[in-house]
Amino acid sequence: MLTSSFNIDYFILLSAMLLIVGVVTTKFSTRLGVPALILFILVGMITGSDGLGIISFDNAKMAQLIGVFALIIILFEGGLQTKWATVKAVTKPSLSLATIGVILTTGAVAVAAKLILDVTWLEGFLFGAIVGSTDAAAVFAVLKGQNIKARLGATLEAESGSNDPMAMFLTISVIELILVDEASYLPLIGTFFWQMGIGLVIGLALGKLAVFAINRINLDSSGLYPVFALAFALLTYSATALVGASGLLAVYIAALLVGNSDLTYRQSIFRFNEGFAWMAQIMMFTILGLLVFPTQLFTFDIIWKGLLLSIFLILIARPIAVFASTINMGYSLKEKVFLSWAGLRGAVPIVLATFPMIAGIENSQLFFNVVFFVVLTSCLIQGSTISILAEKLGLTGPKKSEAPHTLELVSIGKANAEIIEFEVSKTTPIVGKTLNDIQFPEDVLINAIIRSSDLVTPQGNTIIEDGDILYILVAKKSKRELKDMLNNGSVAGMTL
Repeated sequence: MLTSSFNIDYFILLSAMLLIVGVVTTKFSTRLGVPALILFILVGMITGSDGLGIISFDNAKMAQLIGVFALIIILFEGGLQTKWATVKAVTKPSLSLATIGVILTTGAVAVAAKLILDVTWLEGFLFGAIVGSTDAAAVFAVLKGQNIKARLGATLEAESGSNDPMAMFLTISVIELILVDEASYLPLIGTFFWQMGIGLVIGLALGKLAVFAINRINLDSSGLYPVFALAFALLTYSATALVGASGLLAVYIAALLVGNSDLTYRQSIFRFNEGFAWMAQIMMFTILGLLVFPTQLFTFDIIWKGLLLSIFLILIARPIAVFASTINMGYSLKEKVFLSWAGLRGAVPIVLATFPMIAGIENSQLFFNVVFFVVLTSCLIQGSTISILAEKLGLTGPKKSEAPHTLELVSIGKANAEIIEFEVSKTTPIVGKTLNDIQFPEDVLINAIIRSSDLVTPQGNTIIEDGDILYILVAKKSKRELKDMLNNGSVAGMTL
């Protein structure tokens, strides 16, 4: 009994220490210019059985479960934070990169894997499929706060949020072809359209249901709303996966819809999921770091093969995919070069590399070690130089400013009023006008204005400027009218 209690307490202590170390490493990652996920992986490798020996972990099934769960959280948070008005303009190239781009990358890498790893053609395609997609967790983490041009950032985020299903589909399909002697290729085409089509439909349906339920339910505690929203993310994935469709695609689509809708307790939902997504990243990358054994990874055989495949993926396969997938889509040569370099690999390839291990595929351990090395080099080399390359190519925009959420945004209990946040842009109808000149709807009051991180007390002669963040108290019955007035019918900029 005492031993059991000690083990539980030991596990809780280790969890606390890993989270603390994970959070602290994010501070060092900024100073060192290294993506935080690299440090999370290193924490796992150092504390693992091949490192300090604090934690012994080699359960591929458990790592896969934790990885998929974390990806759901990360994709949901990424979709919530993505503005549809920005993504809408890059839907075509993003989808092209997420489908054609992944297929082209898979095919190109398959040839290199066949020659470098000395495996069969099907095994080469399996390796190519595993590393074929960019990683949402890595891309979201590296681009957050960067002043890269909005169109390029939106393209990368939309691509990474929607290409995981294609990589997973290809990986599972190739595994089935390897395991089944007389497998047919034709049914895979129908399976692909089923997974993507049904995933899209369920994502839209459950996203709308989530918005309806969140706004209509009247919970006693505001802290339950973020949990309620997260439950819909998990429901979306599981319901979609149970019918054989792409759960990850459905989650991202549902999150896009939820994040761009009017929501009760919006800020509480966003802040909770942002923190939970960070915890999921720390947990996932640390666990994946525990799963690898440095004595097996850092051998001469793995290093030279991994380096050759990394160089081929970064300098040849990814550029081929980008240039071919974005033909006649309005991207300049410099922008295509940047998109090629910014194709980060991260957790998804490592999680996908556990599928062959669980299926008992020959060379699965070799694949896992090489994939892990490819991810490390991708994150370390590409992730730490993205902002530098963007500046060299002249692809940076105005420095992004985070809204200072020192004023808690709330739906005021069961009262019929809310405090909302609105960021003024050049196209906002009220920009350049004084408060006296603006005909606000009934029961609307400007509580505060944040201008360049300074608090401006609203007065009748206060002029609204581009970049101002307004905190507005509004009766719920007037919220729709206020939104229409500020955005001319668009939800862009309104945080409800």
